[in-house]
Amino acid sequence: MNKIKILTIPITILLLLLLMAGLAFHWTIDRIYVEEGQSLQLRYKGPLIFGSRNKAEPGMWAQKGQMGVQAELRGPGRHFYCPIWWERKIVDDVVIKPGEIGEVTCKLGKNLEGADFLVDGDIGNTEYKGVLRKVLHPGRYRINPYGYTVEVKKQIDFTSGQSNKVAGWVEIPTGYVGVVTQLSDNKATGVKKGVQEEVLPPGNYPINGREQQIDIVEIGFRHSTIRVEVKRDAEGNTLVDENGEPLIADTHSGIAFPSADGFPMHIDFTGIWGLMPSQAPHAVRTFGNVDQVEKKVVLPQIESICRNNGSEYKAVQLLVGSDREVYQKTCLEQFHGVLDDKEITLLYGLVRHVYIPKQVREPIQMAFIADEMKLTREEEQTTAKEEAKLREAENKVGLATDTVDADTEKQVEEAKAGGEREAAKIHAETGKLVAAINKETEELKAQAATILGEATNEGKKMVEEAKADRFKLAVEAFGSAKAYNDWFFATNLPENIDLNFLYAGEGTLWTDMNGVSGGFGVRATIPLKPESSTVHRTSSK
Repeated sequence: MNKIKILTIPITILLLLLLMAGLAFHWTIDRIYVEEGQSLQLRYKGPLIFGSRNKAEPGMWAQKGQMGVQAELRGPGRHFYCPIWWERKIVDDVVIKPGEIGEVTCKLGKNLEGADFLVDGDIGNTEYKGVLRKVLHPGRYRINPYGYTVEVKKQIDFTSGQSNKVAGWVEIPTGYVGVVTQLSDNKATGVKKGVQEEVLPPGNYPINGREQQIDIVEIGFRHSTIRVEVKRDAEGNTLVDENGEPLIADTHSGIAFPSADGFPMHIDFTGIWGLMPSQAPHAVRTFGNVDQVEKKVVLPQIESICRNNGSEYKAVQLLVGSDREVYQKTCLEQFHGVLDDKEITLLYGLVRHVYIPKQVREPIQMAFIADEMKLTREEEQTTAKEEAKLREAENKVGLATDTVDADTEKQVEEAKAGGEREAAKIHAETGKLVAAINKETEELKAQAATILGEATNEGKKMVEEAKADRFKLAVEAFGSAKAYNDWFFATNLPENIDLNFLYAGEGTLWTDMNGVSGGFGVRATIPLKPESSTVHRTSSK
């Protein structure tokens, strides 16, 4: 037994030492700590001596028991993985800031067939290699860099012919729309490659530049003007001739054409046009951008329509008369038709100014001036006549005013005298009424005094009769007048009465009373309440 005890102690100590060594190895060598914002990537190295060494399929994640990198990342905290069997690597999380996107490329999986290069699915749930259709929005992501690479991008500019396209974090401001150009077919949604009819309204959009590109197109109306260049002085003021018409500096500027009678004509024209949201895709598809719409369609059509129609009119027709309105209306209708066919909205087109040659304009202006002078003289004569009539009317008004004033004063005096007479009459009638009222008042007072005296006498009479009736009823109640008198006497005795009874012996009564105080044997006390009928009697010897 002693030998067993001696052997047990060292074995126990050895086991404890081995356990402590195992714990120390586990908490120092095996332990790895992952900070916030980081993750732990693991690669299984395989068994050290025993077991099968199954390697993961090339280009694929390692499944359970296979040698290779595992798809799952371990988050922040304390983890225990022995470095003998595991290769441990700490990787940083991917952070996408506001105003950025993340384009993700999957490096593991099957190869795509055909010309497709975009992959459907999310991170950790992809089947093929390639660029993911979905992009990463602003935020923090735990992504295994062995299988995915992330390229952080802001807004990306592209140039395609005459069009400037953008992708990445796209901001479409107010007053604009986004025209989407699909770079490849999307089998999941059925969207085909090319410019899409659906536009993006104002807002912020994360756009994968490998799949889509956006044209930011201004919508609404704008104006395009073709203007003749005129001469100006050093201060920038327009120089004019003696008739006030601007002087042309460049004969090739504006819309220039010969009139039907051979005179050189120049026109200023302004068109107010624009694109609506539904028209923006057609403009991008056909012309490239809004500037190209103006250069390729609007300005050339303005020149062509105005020039072709203007050459059919004589110079005088474009200066005066209804022909100029017809010319304006014809140009506007043709301009509308051309822009409507090209899905461009025209609000209005206006011929702003027609520059007529001096040799045509001057005789017409002189004739107009003569006509205006004639009209001016006629109007001056009419004005003089009307002014004379005005003076005559003013005099009549003055006379009528004086007449009205005199008549008004007369009426005021008459009204005043009539008022005074009416007031005196009312005063006299009032005095008469007051006297009558006073007389009636005195009569009423006398009647009141008579009635009051009669009422007083009648009241006294009734009181006395009531008293007589009371005595009569009392006598009848007691049965005789003597009984009523006895009752009345008894009820009216004083409240306290002292009766002294004196005994007199032989002798004279008055002699015996000399010793009695008070002179008589009866003493009465006047009661405080006469109505009381209680009598107190006392006796003395």
